[in-house]
Amino acid sequence: MIANLISDMARAYALPGVKRAAGVVTRLLPIPQPTMLVGPGASARLGQAIGSFGHHKVLLVTDAVIEKLGLTAGLTDELKASGTEWVVFGDVTPDAPIPVIERGIKRYETAGCDAIVAFGGGSVMDAAKTIGLAVANRKHPRELVGYFSGRHGPPPIYAVPTTAGTGSEVTVAAVISDPEHHRKLVIADTRIVPRMAALDPCLMTGLPPPITAATGMDALTHAVEAYIGHWGTAFSDRMALSAVGMIYKNLPLAFADGQDLAARENMALASTYAGLAFTRANVGNVHAIAHQLGGLYHTPHGLANAIMLAPVLRFSGPAIQAKLALLAVHARVARASEPEARRAAKFIDSVEAMNRSMAIPQVLEALREKDIAALARAACWEADTNYPVPRTMSQAECEALLRAVLPKPATASVPSRKRPAAAKVPARKATPTRRAGARAAARAR
Repeated sequence: MIANLISDMARAYALPGVKRAAGVVTRLLPIPQPTMLVGPGASARLGQAIGSFGHHKVLLVTDAVIEKLGLTAGLTDELKASGTEWVVFGDVTPDAPIPVIERGIKRYETAGCDAIVAFGGGSVMDAAKTIGLAVANRKHPRELVGYFSGRHGPPPIYAVPTTAGTGSEVTVAAVISDPEHHRKLVIADTRIVPRMAALDPCLMTGLPPPITAATGMDALTHAVEAYIGHWGTAFSDRMALSAVGMIYKNLPLAFADGQDLAARENMALASTYAGLAFTRANVGNVHAIAHQLGGLYHTPHGLANAIMLAPVLRFSGPAIQAKLALLAVHARVARASEPEARRAAKFIDSVEAMNRSMAIPQVLEALREKDIAALARAACWEADTNYPVPRTMSQAECEALLRAVLPKPATASVPSRKRPAAAKVPARKATPTRRAGARAAARAR
């Protein structure tokens, strides 16, 4: 208890000054922005562009599902037409584990590649960024963790996101996982921002509703945390507020009808805007907690963010009421004429309502009471040493936030009289539609 108190005091009084200084540097740091190709067929147009750049051989980083579904065909057809060679590394799995990245590094080097295309969700893009930085610096991925840990920038990286959530096509970060220690690790370097990216809504129409929901809430979390933190700029605020408005309008449409190309394209743009916002202004306590849940339980990142967003906003509420009130207006869940406190409360309520409307659970089934203290300790450390949070969590406060999403213990059932056994129902056959939905689910981070 005393150790926790001393730690909380040190974090409350010593670290804010360090983070203020870091915030000044972040505002001045030049961050490149990729050239964006947007709309149906954008991935093929990116392939055409890459083919004109004179690369000897391109490493196409993706996952097995995307490769099997043939989603890369538009891009590779254009590479073939230009005479550009490519090799496929399709082994990426969720959370971009280090052993997978090591195989990608070997594939790049043995094939003699000189450029990388990331074609997939956030894990694919993070793996591609890490592969590029590792081969340029001849360093193991663990040695690249942190800020600017490599002397050299990566070879040219291009990106084609297949989900609308991570914004990794415009960010300075790569989040990978260390399965040996059950941790997520963050690599940050302005040079890993892709040079060009294609937002092609046609690649996203096959995503099942649960993946659409989780990735969409991931984008919302990026935008909200970028806006409520202490490192925001006029540019990041514009991007964040725009993203919030677009998500509130388009996520319900994309969730209800996955074939709605306009909604899919707008969600892809919103995800990119949110990525531009948080790559400048950073994230906060929601991500600090979500990373621990992903590292220990392999909870999909978007789902962890969706579950934690409302509880963390309620915790931070007293420090960010004015910002929450403005978010409510941009989300069109409150009128500007309403009292500030009411607008702030309406925004948090709307996040919970959005989750309910898309069947996102309020609790995390994998979470266990025995893990909470260690999860909270790791989350507080990550937040304190990395993020410009509007309100610092103590160990006890973080534990309380986690217990708020802890599954309720099962109640003992009352014995009942035996009933006749129900007739066996034949198992449903796997239809092509169900198989396609299962395959698409693997594309999310």
